[in-house]
Amino acid sequence: MDRNVSSFTVLFQPPFWVGIAERWDEEGYSAARVVFGPEPTDAQLYQWLEREWHKLDFSPAAEGERPVTGRKNPKRARREAGEATRNRGAGTRAQEALSRQREQEGLARKREAKSRREHQRQEKYLLRQQKKREKKRGR
Repeated sequence: MDRNVSSFTVLFQPPFWVGIAERWDEEGYSAARVVFGPEPTDAQLYQWLEREWHKLDFSPAAEGERPVTGRKNPKRARREAGEATRNRGAGTRAQEALSRQREQEGLARKREAKSRREHQRQEKYLLRQQKKREKKRGR
């Protein structure tokens, strides 16, 4: 049975607290980044996740291995969770996914600016042609 797996990591990247949401589903691996101001409490995080998780703008899906979700000894799971919070912040895969998302947003911005410039160029051209015609008519 293939299940969707999600994780949410909160870490401090000076000067703000940042949340990294990671998701593994049938399409692949994707990530999203959220900036919190001051350090959020557990209750605030829980409420925020309930309210905002579905609104997150995840990066495009990339190939990635799904984490193993077997049952673990609770003591081992607690120890591994403690090690994960102490040793590492955002995973490399999350950083790559976020950079892909930023890159795509930049490309979209470039396309929009190019079309806007082209539209302005076309308007200027039409205005010049209209002035030329009026000048030829002696107006």
